Amino acid sequence: MTRSNADALLGGNRLTLAGYDAQHFGWSVTGKVATITLNRPERKNPLTFESYAELRDLFRDLAYATDVKAVVLHGAGENFCSGGDVHDIIAPLIDLPMPELLLFTRMTGDLVKAMRHCPQPIIAAVDGVCAGAGAILAMSSDLRLATARSKLAFLFTRVGLAGCDMGACAMLPRIIGQGRAAELLYTGRSASGDEGHAWGFYNRLCEPAALLEEAQKLAAELASGPTFAHGITKKMLHQEWSMSIDEAIESEALAQAICMGTRDFERAYNAFAAKTRPVFEGD
Repeated sequence: MTRSNADALLGGNRLTLAGYDAQHFGWSVTGKVATITLNRPERKNPLTFESYAELRDLFRDLAYATDVKAVVLHGAGENFCSGGDVHDIIAPLIDLPMPELLLFTRMTGDLVKAMRHCPQPIIAAVDGVCAGAGAILAMSSDLRLATARSKLAFLFTRVGLAGCDMGACAMLPRIIGQGRAAELLYTGRSASGDEGHAWGFYNRLCEPAALLEEAQKLAAELASGPTFAHGITKKMLHQEWSMSIDEAIESEALAQAICMGTRDFERAYNAFAAKTRPVFEGD
């Protein structure tokens, strides 16, 4: 099938996002790596109704992006994200009726769904405060780099809410274990960078000055790999949580057979035979 035929078949769903004009956060694309910058450093980069919705829509669009193969998510200044803005979100929620409260909680959950279902690996670069919904953004990413001074906190109980927010009770125990997740979700206390790394929440710790560069370097390495196959890996990591072992093995058999039909698989073999390094193109 030619590219023009494929475009017709997809109904125009192919997107290039390098020129995307973000309204509520920073956005840039270098090579195949996109960087999202939560950029309200004077308030420790809190989220608003608008930034929640725009992030949700952007991650949904990334499923169709042809020019972005990995994403870095970080905060401007010395903090990642302090969660939902106290004045712009928390205060208005107090006066909303239940149907509208449910609309809000479903919208925030849809952001997590969009992050988990976009095929690109998402790398969170976490420095300083990473709290509330900010902690959820880091949790929902595929890989997490941090600094020793980072402070991870699921603060929902501190404002009279349950810890079961945006998928935390499902996802956090799978990352750090049931007991550790329960402690953070019940108490709302902060976990240091060293603690988060020891628990497996963070993949590695970096010096603050090198954090973003290290995250972008890792993203570039992933973006230069077999990106179609990376998308399959992400899908399997996500959906196999609810499968039996037999179902998972069968799903992986189907997934791997699909990957064996790609040109990247052929390129890898040809490069091995020629004793060269494969150049993957994601098809």
